Parts: sequence; structure tokens; C-alpha cells
Amino acid sequence: MLRTITLSLLVAAPSLSGSSARAADVANRPTLTLDGAKAVASFAIHYAREHQAPGAAIAMVDSGGTLLYVERLDETFQNAASISIGKARTAVLFGKPTRIFEDLVNKGRYTMLALPEIAAFTPLMGGVPIELDGHVIGAIGVSGASSAAQDDEIASAAAAEFAKNHLQRTARVTVIPRATVEAGFATDATLLSDHAASRIGSSK
Repeated sequence: MLRTITLSLLVAAPSLSGSSARAADVANRPTLTLDGAKAVASFAIHYAREHQAPGAAIAMVDSGGTLLYVERLDETFQNAASISIGKARTAVLFGKPTRIFEDLVNKGRYTMLALPEIAAFTPLMGGVPIELDGHVIGAIGVSGASSAAQDDEIASAAAAEFAKNHLQRTARVTVIPRATVEAGFATDATLLSDHAASRIGSSK
């Protein structure tokens, strides 16, 4: 009997270690959703209109650079949509605002202009990464405003608004006294009816 148990454990051990190794090989990273993309784009459109931009095309991509959403305002030049997509993809895949790359090229680093032959690269102002908890989860690209600077201004404002709103949501904490929590579990009572709360904490 002892020998049988020992052999069984030896057979099971590689299987368990294999499962652990596979788990370590996979990373869970947040990414922008379609709803999130639409929310950022909606703010960007509102900001553009509020600041008298003559037009704008807004593109949203997820963390892998896949296009999620694009919107072009009336009277915006036709190619603005494609340019905004390029800006967004450049921002997310490099993890930096595209204004950095335009500045580098303008300062004489012309070799960067060869990058499109091997990778998506649009070194024009107006692409800004969207970050969450230290991760780049997507990006916004804007083209067709009154200037390259306004493209960048709109994109930066929309990305900042997303970050601010998320921070406000996660900062909301509902504290429930420990005695109430224990009594609630004992009687299977509802402790919190406000589904908008982000986190629940119990006081000591």
C-alpha cells in the first residue's frame, strides 16, 4: 500500500508543478473596453466643440493597438480618421505621447522616419496613452483640429479625464462597522444596497 501511494504522489507531482509553471507564464493585464473607449471619445468630442475646434477625428485603441472606436466630426478632412488611428496605435505600442516622437524628428533624428517599414509609427502630435495603475491600457489619437497642438490638447484632456474619473470611483470607500458585518453574516442580511460603491471596508 505504501509503495502504491508513493508512486501516485510521484506521478501527481509533475502535473502540479506543470500547472504552477503554466500559471506563472500567463499575465493578466487590464485593457480598455469598447464602453471605456466610447466614454473617452465622447469627452474628447465635447472638449473639441467646447474649445472651438474646427473639426476632429477621434480614434481609440486597446492595449494591443486594435481599433475599438473612431468618430469623425462633420467638416473634418477625410484622411483625419486614418491619421488619428495611426497616432493612437503609435502612442499605445510605444507607451508614450506621439508629441515626443514629433519633437525628436524635428530636432534632427530623421532615422526614426524609417520605422514605418517595420512597425506602426505616426510621429505626429495628438496620440496619448491611457494609463491605469501603471499599465498602458489603450490610447487615444486625435487629428483634424485647428493645429497639431490642439490635437494634442484634446487627446491629453480626454486621457486625463478618464484617469481622474477612475481614480474618483476607486477612491469611494464605504466603511461598515465590524459588529454590523458580523451580525449581517449571521442573519444573511444585506449590508450594502448602493451598487455604485467601489469597495467595502470593515472598521475595527
